[in-house]
Amino acid sequence: MSRAVQSMNLPSLSVSIVHEGELVWSKSYGTLDVAGNVDATPDALYAVASNTKGFTSAALAQLVSAQKINWDDRVTDYLPDFKLYDPYVTSELRIRDLLCHRSGLATFSGDLLWYGTTWTSDDVLEKAQYLKPTSSFRTEFGYQNILYIAAGKIIEVVTGTTWEKCIQDSLLTPIGMDQSVLSTLDLDGTNTFAQPHNETSDGDLVPIDWINWDNMAPAGALIASVNDMAKWMTVQLDSGRIADQRLWDRNETKEMWTMHTPIPVSNWYHSKLPSIHFRGYGLGWEMATLHGRKVVGHSGGYDGMISRQMLVPDDKLGIFIVTNTNSSVPWALGYDFLDALLNGNLDFNLLSFLEANRSEEADNKAQELETKNASRIANTSPSHLLADFAGTYTDKMYGSIEITVSNSGLGLQFIQTPLFKADLEHWHYDTFQLNWSEQMMLPSGMVHFSFDALGKVAALDVDVPNPDFDFTELHFVRD
Repeated sequence: MSRAVQSMNLPSLSVSIVHEGELVWSKSYGTLDVAGNVDATPDALYAVASNTKGFTSAALAQLVSAQKINWDDRVTDYLPDFKLYDPYVTSELRIRDLLCHRSGLATFSGDLLWYGTTWTSDDVLEKAQYLKPTSSFRTEFGYQNILYIAAGKIIEVVTGTTWEKCIQDSLLTPIGMDQSVLSTLDLDGTNTFAQPHNETSDGDLVPIDWINWDNMAPAGALIASVNDMAKWMTVQLDSGRIADQRLWDRNETKEMWTMHTPIPVSNWYHSKLPSIHFRGYGLGWEMATLHGRKVVGHSGGYDGMISRQMLVPDDKLGIFIVTNTNSSVPWALGYDFLDALLNGNLDFNLLSFLEANRSEEADNKAQELETKNASRIANTSPSHLLADFAGTYTDKMYGSIEITVSNSGLGLQFIQTPLFKADLEHWHYDTFQLNWSEQMMLPSGMVHFSFDALGKVAALDVDVPNPDFDFTELHFVRD
């Protein structure tokens, strides 16, 4: 871990390992904030993002155990106004479907509705009906955050309280996760927490602001320390039991840890992790085989924070790793640690793979930039005066974009996402390069304007190549 902090340019890296019901090791390396040089500790809070999904699933398991719901109840029995694009899917969608990523929607589809927006969770669910599926219902894996918002709403309908209060009272408090919070608004001077970071093109680590995720809380709002996550892993590995109290029926652990949606094992996985023969997703949990064992786990990705959780039920073994920058190191070390503990291999192959890739990053980025610049058509100009592009453009699902003009050129603002503010630099013809004004994880992109039959500016499309947010789902028409 110390090596990874240096070789992969991480601010910090924290880990906890549990075995047979005990915390056997927790350790932190590096700093919580490069600007303040505060040493990381295992009690410091990090955003654990999608590891929250296991908590939402466990809260539903508690309601199943109490016979207040059934995994196969229709979603519309609890959320009668909830709609997806296909009326058949809307009518047939069950609670378990919300949790296992088989709705037909593409991975991360619709995430621009909640990420950094002013839309409430209710607004986001209302807008989900406009998301077009990319596969048939229950046929392919497509990782979804929005459907976990719906799962949280079912918890609220059944319990008569908020998702946050339910998770706090029924899980965090009895488990003893006293440091953990469920919103960035709960971070204050009484907490020791890591600052998220982004790495600039020059390799510098820059602290960035926390982004509030309250409108998608059931999918990723938990902020926890590795020591608190150790308590969670211990309860999970004992099928929901803490001391003499059982938080959910052990049969529901089996339900959550049963593969509902298969995930293909790629050639890359075959080559790098040859003992993985099957992969899939249960109810809030990933699962795979590794060294002859069933491994249950999850990753979490937040702006400037990445985490990885790995549970080996047969060995009563759990590992949680987190860093405060956008890095795959926690994922790689999760597998490398299990390779060491289960197979005696101390080579740390996946960390070495990431280190080799990092050494090639500069050359790869230079080549990508060269390819991009070669596609640019020189000596062109916009077909209209810049003032003609100014105005409000609306996508029926997302909301509006405002294009402004000034002495420095065109500017862009996503109205419902204050963070998404950018300058537009002419690229060629009626295409402009989008350069974000705020420091964040998204790269630059392109904005292309199109015209009606009379030659007037009529619409725009945004393309920001990245693995998390699909801007091409949106099409903005001029008001």
